[in-house]
Amino acid sequence: MTKPLFEVEDLHVSSAEGVGILHGVNLVVLPGEVHALMGPNGSGKSTLASILLGSPEYVVTKGSIRFKGDDITDWSADVRGKAGLFLAFQYPLEVAGVSVINFLRQALSARKGIDLSVLELRLAIMDWMDRLGMDPSFADRYLNEGFSGGEKKRNEILQMAILEPEMAVLDETDSGLDIDALRIVADGIAEVRSDRPDLGIVAITHYRRLLQYLRPDVVHILMEGRIVESGGAELAERLEVGGFDEFRSSGSGDRGAPA
Repeated sequence: MTKPLFEVEDLHVSSAEGVGILHGVNLVVLPGEVHALMGPNGSGKSTLASILLGSPEYVVTKGSIRFKGDDITDWSADVRGKAGLFLAFQYPLEVAGVSVINFLRQALSARKGIDLSVLELRLAIMDWMDRLGMDPSFADRYLNEGFSGGEKKRNEILQMAILEPEMAVLDETDSGLDIDALRIVADGIAEVRSDRPDLGIVAITHYRRLLQYLRPDVVHILMEGRIVESGGAELAERLEVGGFDEFRSSGSGDRGAPA
């Protein structure tokens, strides 16, 4: 039996002020699986993404997070990143004066303890930029400065390719993208997965349109800090027809770790 890559068990999370946000989330991701997490604004999606990567803004009051069998609930964000966790932000930050290639060089050094020369890293980046359909000049631009929404998201896919994480959390990667940019980003994710078939992914989104490209193995509906239903792609189709109200009134309870 395949061992879980990533497990969230009975996770309760509060803000620093003590306000409860997540109320018993369960999630099990096997190697190579794609899980989609859907929910309306205020359901706790971005809080879950942040706490999975160790954000100090929130407090775990109950439950655990495990990665490759290790309890990482108390690990800091940098330790989780070095261990092989990756978060693609909904709103990537601009970093003036730091080029994409220098950022990746520092990040890769921290992730793998490999001190690559700029030339060695440039060769790797050029290969991936070609595979992702990105202009080579992109490597020398300052990180996210003046980038369009699509460029920011493609840059994060580039980071995911270069850093070679084992588990990626994509926080509303489709936010602000038109249909063409969304297709490009989704194709980039597929390209990375073809190179790393055991990569586990949790994709957090409002919309079904991203799922048409990612084709998740499991879809979860998060409402008011709980996963109220989990299943296959048919859940997203039901959501398209009935909206979140159907799940808000279902009272189905947390089924975040289906058999």
